[in-house]
Amino acid sequence: MSLDSLNVNKNTEIKNSSNTNSNADIQSATKGDLQYFSSDIIDNDMEIIPETEPERQEYFIEKMREYISTMEFHLGRKLTACIKTFGCQMNARDSEKLLGILLKIGYVETEDENADFVLYNTCTVRENANQKVYGHLGMLSKFKRKNPNMLIVLCGCMMQEKVVVDKIKQSYKFVDIIFGTHNIYKLAELIYERTIEDRKMVVDIWEKADDIVEDMPSSRKYRFKSGVNIMYGCDNFCTFCIVPSVRGRERSRELEDIIEEVKKLVADGVIEIMLLGQNVNSYGRKLKSPKTFAELLRELEKIEGLERIRFMTPHPKDFSDDVIEVLANSDKVCKHVHFPLQSGSSSILKRMNRRYNKEQFIECALKIKERVPDVSLTTDIIVGFPGETDEDFEDTLDVVRKVRFDSAFTFIYSKRTGTPAASWEGVPDEVIKERFPRLLKEIQAISSEICGRHKGIVQPVLVEDVNDQNKELLNGRLSNNVLVHFPGDISLIGSIVNVKLDEAKGFYYLGTKM
Repeated sequence: MSLDSLNVNKNTEIKNSSNTNSNADIQSATKGDLQYFSSDIIDNDMEIIPETEPERQEYFIEKMREYISTMEFHLGRKLTACIKTFGCQMNARDSEKLLGILLKIGYVETEDENADFVLYNTCTVRENANQKVYGHLGMLSKFKRKNPNMLIVLCGCMMQEKVVVDKIKQSYKFVDIIFGTHNIYKLAELIYERTIEDRKMVVDIWEKADDIVEDMPSSRKYRFKSGVNIMYGCDNFCTFCIVPSVRGRERSRELEDIIEEVKKLVADGVIEIMLLGQNVNSYGRKLKSPKTFAELLRELEKIEGLERIRFMTPHPKDFSDDVIEVLANSDKVCKHVHFPLQSGSSSILKRMNRRYNKEQFIECALKIKERVPDVSLTTDIIVGFPGETDEDFEDTLDVVRKVRFDSAFTFIYSKRTGTPAASWEGVPDEVIKERFPRLLKEIQAISSEICGRHKGIVQPVLVEDVNDQNKELLNGRLSNNVLVHFPGDISLIGSIVNVKLDEAKGFYYLGTKM
């Protein structure tokens, strides 16, 4: 771990404070004063802050645990923390890590945004995502007026944009901490700077990160399944996408580190993992000893106790025959591939900088379906990308008919400031409104035919939780990612059981446990 990448100086010192507060002082303080009762947290002797990670963060976690304990003593209650996650599964996994740090510090998790600590992990793929965050901040300002010790923290992709950070500094001065995507592991240190060092607003945005720090606390949503980051960043530079600007260039974790993490997760009760990356099938290319995604999958298959392996998201241009063979022959790699098309027109794909054409996409998709007959193939499609003609749109419909996706996430093109496509002339709204329902109708007709193909068959199902609408039903998921609802006891949650798929309901099944 280089010092330059961490923005720290060697042998950073915490100096003595001559103002030591007693418990009586703390008890007599007002709520608004609590942020400044910091000197008790600083030892009387000179301390050397560790310069390597994760030891450095472990130091700050311990310091903040002492601070939170002092706060609890004064308030006579536990301090609460709320994390709201906007965006993709990468963000969801980051939020689990952030929550893990907060729990270790001493906060108690809550869903209520009127909490002592509120963190928004933001997304910026579409501009309306930014507006959601600004709207939430307006609500938090009212809460903070009533609770001056409330800490408001913003992180994630949106914070990597300078214009956003400038706006927050100017219009939302009550925000306490801002950081981006490259240094989420520093949360405890940033809280320390805001509270113990009494900095008014802490802003720590990195343009890039050369190193990967993973060995930090995490709090999983499910005890039996977990996301696992295998890489960060993206080198594809699609003309509609801002991800390379906010997530940085592609960086893969060492294969051995991933294997070690998964083994620890399995020992902790995890039976299903989701491998995460912006482009998972380009994994390992930049490592000192290059690896392939297929190699990683084969190594993970060997881990005893691991039952299912999923991955999200591959890029069609990099989907190799080796990965297809692993899918075809593996008992653990799930039979689901999310295969983003974006457009079926070769000319539009070129404008998007996708680096495959219509024919190459169809060839690869049909190869996957041929080698893995039970595979569920899903996709993303954009309607109304700048320059899309009627002929281009018909090409998209043609690909949908030939590939026959199980389902698709369909989007009307949304201009994203900071991307090349944002300056291009758009497609008229009335044209998009005519095309979009035609695409939906085509996809839904095919999905209704495909999704009932396992009716009457007994399939293994990973039981995930209780159904929200009918508490007598459990929710589970097939290997191909299709949902199943069936009667059962909550003791089954987290286990894989055999379920007969009695009735197909479009995008899910009703079944009976065997």
